[in-house]
Amino acid sequence: MVLAKQGMLDSIKIIDFTNYLPGPFASLRLGNMGAQVIKVEPPHGDPARHLSTMHEGVGVIYAATNWNKQSIHLNLKDPEDQERALQLIKTADVVIESFRPGVMKKFGLHYERLKEMNPGLIYCSISGYGQHTDHQSGFGSHDINYMAESGILSLLSDEKGKPVHPQIQFADYMGGMYASEQILAALVARSVNGCGQHVDISLVDALFSMLGAHELIYRETARTDGVDELNGQYVCYSIFETKEGRYMAIGALEEKFWSNFCTAVHQPNWRYRGQDRRDDPQSIASEVSGLFKSRTLEEWTQFAKKVDCCLSPVLTIDEAVASPLIQERGLIEVLTEEKARIRTSPVHQPNKRKERSI
Repeated sequence: MVLAKQGMLDSIKIIDFTNYLPGPFASLRLGNMGAQVIKVEPPHGDPARHLSTMHEGVGVIYAATNWNKQSIHLNLKDPEDQERALQLIKTADVVIESFRPGVMKKFGLHYERLKEMNPGLIYCSISGYGQHTDHQSGFGSHDINYMAESGILSLLSDEKGKPVHPQIQFADYMGGMYASEQILAALVARSVNGCGQHVDISLVDALFSMLGAHELIYRETARTDGVDELNGQYVCYSIFETKEGRYMAIGALEEKFWSNFCTAVHQPNWRYRGQDRRDDPQSIASEVSGLFKSRTLEEWTQFAKKVDCCLSPVLTIDEAVASPLIQERGLIEVLTEEKARIRTSPVHQPNKRKERSI
């Protein structure tokens, strides 16, 4: 029995020329909404097939971001394979590519040519710095570069202000989400005016768009550390170490939540001092730190289930996967006893794709 998918985008056909992470993550999200995604890979495959830890014969990045797609291999330097790509694009709604600016033109697959044969085509180009920017033109770059140049990496720092190397690719994933958002907006516009368009996605754009409040704070105060209430400076909104060296995150920003916490730990004198700064020697920060270190993560977790004070354990990956919240939301799709995958949207949302026989 052959299975097809139903979803909000079940009439949309996407030709995905992207490799590695941002583009495949974008088309994964669209595919999970029902779109048909045909992934065009070079003769030796997407380089992510051979990258890092292997899972069922392919690299984990490839396995995690391409499981809902058809795949074909084309040599885009070959005229015959270029023609095969053109035939696919003739009936497509969306093309996504992530080559360096100008490469698709060399293949004869640039937007100016394609829109002549498919006027309604949404053509999305994903790059680090955009299609028409001189910055680092012709040079290679990756997630860590975009984080550095957007200003985001400077905000992920230790107590001494040293940038901390993140263990997740923020630019690549945020860029993929940014691309899928823009593609969806272009599809809505096409439904109104009947016209396609070229969507120019810069991964730096995706990150920099998050800094609106930070820029205003800098303009007003010359400070670069963002919103005081949210940046870990205040005792009531911070991360504290537990007895065994694990961590709890408290977000008791509103007075009622901080008051609930103080009452539950029998410290009424702390009630009006939630906004004491952790770097102030006169603050209650050291006392609160001592309290958190007096109990284990499990003890604080059970406390958080009884007291409404915005308190959460900092979970490891395996703990998050097994957590009741993730299970209840249906974010893990169990395929077999030993195989599962993470969904990009909760199982109970209306856009969940249903299986049907054809």
